[in-house]
Amino acid sequence: MKAKKKAVKQMKMIKRLSRGAAMPGLILVCMLGFFVMEAAWSQEGGEDIVPVEAGGQPGGEEPEVASSTSLLDVYQQGGWMMHVLLLCSIGTIAVVVYCFVQISAKKMAPAGLMDSMNRMMANKDVENGYSLTQENPCAFSRVVGAALLKVNFDRDLANKVSMEAAAGETLDQEETKQMLWVNYLNVFATIAPMIGLLGTVMGMMQAFGDLSAGKAEPSDLAGGINKAMGTTAGGLLVGIPAMFFYFFFRNKLTGIVALIQRNATFAVDVLSGEVQLAGQESGGGGEKSEAE
Repeated sequence: MKAKKKAVKQMKMIKRLSRGAAMPGLILVCMLGFFVMEAAWSQEGGEDIVPVEAGGQPGGEEPEVASSTSLLDVYQQGGWMMHVLLLCSIGTIAVVVYCFVQISAKKMAPAGLMDSMNRMMANKDVENGYSLTQENPCAFSRVVGAALLKVNFDRDLANKVSMEAAAGETLDQEETKQMLWVNYLNVFATIAPMIGLLGTVMGMMQAFGDLSAGKAEPSDLAGGINKAMGTTAGGLLVGIPAMFFYFFFRNKLTGIVALIQRNATFAVDVLSGEVQLAGQESGGGGEKSEAE
């Protein structure tokens, strides 16, 4: 009774306070909810309190310790789908290592080789220039070597048009060869989350199957749910890094191809006589000087 009288008194006070306010409805609802909760708590205050014994739990029970789940447990709960994701992760790591080794300016277009090639092109030393490309196999040497096979000093500008066409075709082949490996990263980044999603669907089907069979306890449904969540996490753990490295190496390869094209074109221009070197070259091609 005391609590009811207190609540009635508080209601009257709320009406007086909310009268003339800018937002009386909102204030009334907020304060009413607060005082109702207070009244409910005051009514529950008279209930018996269960004594807490040693151990911090009623009745002397020891507190339950939350079980920790390791990555190995998640892998085992995911079922056979996790084996497929493991193969995808191994393939992703192998392709990333390959790309780090092969797709680099130092590997595909050495600065020293480009400097030596420019000096030989300035001296019109086609024979030694071609020998240099054969002794130093790389993307740049193959591009320039294909151009040198088309040299003909009896034609205009040493047959520059044919040299540029041969160099461009070889450069496309080199880019395609390296891009093939980079695209594998895109494949892994695409199929890994899809495999994880398939495992998620299968896990949920298992959980609903157990539920339809009358197994309504949380422990009965935990197996299917763990399988669903484990495969989803595994697919994302493989797909996200694979997608990152795909864009990383694709952009890196694009920059290296542009570097090779620029320096190969410069070497052909020097050989054809359209460009003359102004002193010693450095940095893989230097600057073009005005034709004298």
